[in-house]
Amino acid sequence: MAKSPILAVLLSALAMTLIVGVRYLITSGAFAWATRVKHQGLYAGMDRQMRAEIRWSLLSAGIYGAPAGVLAWGWQHHGWTRVYEDWNAYPLWLTPLSVLAYLILHDTWFYWTHRWMHIPVLFRAAHAVHHDSRPPTAWAAMSFHPWEALSGAVVIPALVLFIPIHVSGLAVVLTIMTIMGVGNHMGWEMFPRWLVHGPAGRWLITATHHQKHHDAYRGNYGLYFRFWDRLCGTDLGLGEFRARTGQ
Repeated sequence: MAKSPILAVLLSALAMTLIVGVRYLITSGAFAWATRVKHQGLYAGMDRQMRAEIRWSLLSAGIYGAPAGVLAWGWQHHGWTRVYEDWNAYPLWLTPLSVLAYLILHDTWFYWTHRWMHIPVLFRAAHAVHHDSRPPTAWAAMSFHPWEALSGAVVIPALVLFIPIHVSGLAVVLTIMTIMGVGNHMGWEMFPRWLVHGPAGRWLITATHHQKHHDAYRGNYGLYFRFWDRLCGTDLGLGEFRARTGQ
């Protein structure tokens, strides 16, 4: 007996929620393990905070997963999105270009909504949950109030409705989003000093840059790139890890 469309959509949303949640647990867990190996004691005394980060993040997983699951069902059965699997459907050069476009547009959305979240009334209502991680750990990347999680959950689903991207390119975007989200919060810098403090580091965001945002509670609002911060005068420069990591 065929499943009803409503049941199929609900199951797809549930499946994607589980995927997002498991992805979070595996990725953040791996980075947290790496932190304990590389910087023993960095998270000492933070067990209560990390449990709260995990609770908020798993709630966020449902908010991120539900719309993604609905669109995944629509893509498979009705072609709702511009995601494609056939390499011959578009020129090969479109794949790297679409990945870059997704990252730039996602970064733009994140910068302005993140900056908006720092308006005092909105900060107290929602964004304070993320900043309750003082300092953040590898578990904090998705530690959001539901209203903030909702503002982030709509971006990629909206982009796949309008901008063609190969399914492998979408996988690259989601991988970068996950790794950078976790890596930028874990309390130490995983990238080499030559990259962070070199020409590339003037435009790319890593943990050293984002840590400054958590220290100052302002500025450094971007996700992947520094150009909006630099253009709008909100770039505070690079953070400092010596007090926490001994580097």
